[in-house]
Amino acid sequence: MSGPSDSAAPAATIGFDDFLKVDIRVGTIVEASPYPEARKPAIKLVIDFGGTIGLKKSSAQITKHYTCEDLPGRQVLAVVNFPPRQIGKFMSEVLTLGVPDEQGEVVLIGPGHEVPKGGRLY
Repeated sequence: MSGPSDSAAPAATIGFDDFLKVDIRVGTIVEASPYPEARKPAIKLVIDFGGTIGLKKSSAQITKHYTCEDLPGRQVLAVVNFPPRQIGKFMSEVLTLGVPDEQGEVVLIGPGHEVPKGGRLY
């Protein structure tokens, strides 16, 4: 069955050096709290990337498939080298990654097995 993004054209071709500029790391969610002030339903996350990156905050529109109670301990992938972004009254420091389900709702992506915090995607 086709999903909402199946009809989108692939992005423009980039070089490997461009890919290396995007720093995608694995982190473990340590806190999740509701973000009722957001325009679209969202959850505020604190993610531990370990080492020199440490704890970072993120806002994610993931309320369809996740609750604040089942997120702590889950490993996720996030872009850690974008500049912080103001989302309402909340400063999001990393972009937590996901893919759309058939209804366009976000499904988080992460490693298939427990891995060390801070590992870089390659």
